[in-house]
This record gives sequence, structure tokens and C-alpha cells, in this order.
Amino acid sequence: MKNVLVVGGAGYVGGAITDLLLDSNYNVRVYDVLLYEDSFRKPVDFVFGDVRDAGKLKPHLEWADAVVWLAAIVGDGACQLNPQLTKSINQDSVSWLADNYDGRIIFMSTCSVYGAQDKELDENSPTNPLSLYAETKLNAEKYLKHKNAMIFRLGTLFGVGDLYSRIRLDLVVNILTVRAYVEGQINVFGGDQFRPLLHVKDVAIAVVQNIETEHKGVFNLARQNVRIMDLAYQVRMHFPDLIIEHTDMPFQDTRNYRVSAQKAKDTFGFKSVHSIDEGIEELKYLVETKRIKDLKSPRYSNQAYLKEHYNELMSEKFKEVEAA
Repeated sequence: MKNVLVVGGAGYVGGAITDLLLDSNYNVRVYDVLLYEDSFRKPVDFVFGDVRDAGKLKPHLEWADAVVWLAAIVGDGACQLNPQLTKSINQDSVSWLADNYDGRIIFMSTCSVYGAQDKELDENSPTNPLSLYAETKLNAEKYLKHKNAMIFRLGTLFGVGDLYSRIRLDLVVNILTVRAYVEGQINVFGGDQFRPLLHVKDVAIAVVQNIETEHKGVFNLARQNVRIMDLAYQVRMHFPDLIIEHTDMPFQDTRNYRVSAQKAKDTFGFKSVHSIDEGIEELKYLVETKRIKDLKSPRYSNQAYLKEHYNELMSEKFKEVEAA
């Protein structure tokens, strides 16, 4: 396999994957609608396109020996802004992919499909999606069940993936690091809820490892399970004057889950390379050296950006197309 199509490759996860594929001497093509971006500047074959535009997408699938499918509306709040659009992008397009492509597929799902559960969860544990985002990802998984596909249920991502792609500041490690710098204080509500955390570059490693393997099915990917309160204290190790305020009350986000990545370790030797401390230091460097001009810009939050630019996006980047 030489030709790899990265659908949604201009985004936060796609940037790291694209770089590692290039370093591994694959022929890479990125297909992306540039939802959050104004340009794509990497020296990579690029096609501007909507995943619902079947006529435009199909010839690029015919070119590809393998497809890494990242395209999605990501995050609970972002998905709720337009449920119909979310379903068409997150699940209906994957249904079309399953019907029209027989090559190797690497698909990104989410550990959010497990919902709120108190035990450590593996791939055979019951799912309990609590949001439209998790529901559409779980539905998309089902379409790929009988394909030559690996499905990665990702933990909560953090860190810097590459030099060009938009950094996300709506993810818990990244959020806490920025608040520590800007406000000198972190307010933690509840704090007992767990998240399985994973550096964005570790996703890329797992993807590229499996472009040419015969492994199929669902795999959890996470480095470690961390309580939000413990994470706040870990951030303070990097900002010694940080004040942590704790409110002993349930947090509005009801997701609480711990996952095991043992299946991935046993099957293809998955090993997280990049630590939480490394991710904190990456973000700390960006904010301390003023490399992000406006830390409060909605551009760095999926929900905030889509909400602010909703009418513009509906009229321009997400014009109705026939997925036929």
C-alpha cells in the first residue's frame, strides 16, 4: 500500500497523521472542507471537498490503497448546534464509505461511546452514549463492522500535533494549561470524574503502524486514566504559583469513564510515547512565548467557533450536496 487518503486531514488529529505518513514515505492526499482553517499550507496533494459530496470524493477513494477517516463534527456541544448536519457528516457519510470502498480503512471513534461508568472498560464493555456526538460515532462504527477496518476509540486528546494545524484549546489538558497561565487559577467542579488521556501524536503512531496490517475491529487508545482533580495538581507542577479552587459538586459534564488499552498493546504493541507533562509543556511554551495571538478566540474551540460562524458556514462550506 502506497497511496493513503486522509479524509479530514487538515484538522488537529490529521496534521500529526499526515506528517508521520509523509515521514514513512507514503503518497499522501488530504481531502478536507477546511471547516476551521483559511488555508492548507503543507506540501501535500490537497483536495477541497465535503464528505457528503460523493461525486467529488469517489475518484480519490479509487486512487487510495488505504483511507484514514477523520472527518466529523467533533464534541458534544458542537454536534448539538445542528443535529441533522451532524448525523449526515458523522454517520451517513461513513455508511456511504462502507458501501463504496473496499480498501483498508482506519476510522476515528471516541471513548465517549462508553458514557458514565464506574469500572475500567474494554472493547467488550457495554456502550452508553450520552450525547449526539457519541451516538453518531457508535452508529458509524457499526457500518464498518464487516469491512477491512480498524476503529480507534480515542481517549481525550491533548498536546501539539504539528506546526500548521489549528491547536484545540477546548480539551481538558490544554484548557487547564492555558487557564493556569492566563488566570493563575483553576476552578474544579467536582473533580472525581475520570478521563482517559492521549497525546495527539500517539494517535498518529497507532494509525501509521496499522496502515498495512490485517488487524480489524475496535481498539481503545489511551495513555492513562486521570481524575480531573489530579490533573489540575499535575498542571500546578508546571505553574508553581497556580491557585486551585475546588467546588464539591457534580460537574455538568456527566461523562465519567476509565478505559483499558490492553487490546491494542497485545495486538500491535501500542505504546504511548508522549506524556501528559510533555503536553502541558508544549502548551505552556506556546502561551509563554506569545505564539497564540488571542487565546480567547473562538477559533480554538469547536463549539464556540461553529456557533459564532454558523450562518456563514451553512451558506458557504456546508452547502447542501447530494451524497449519491
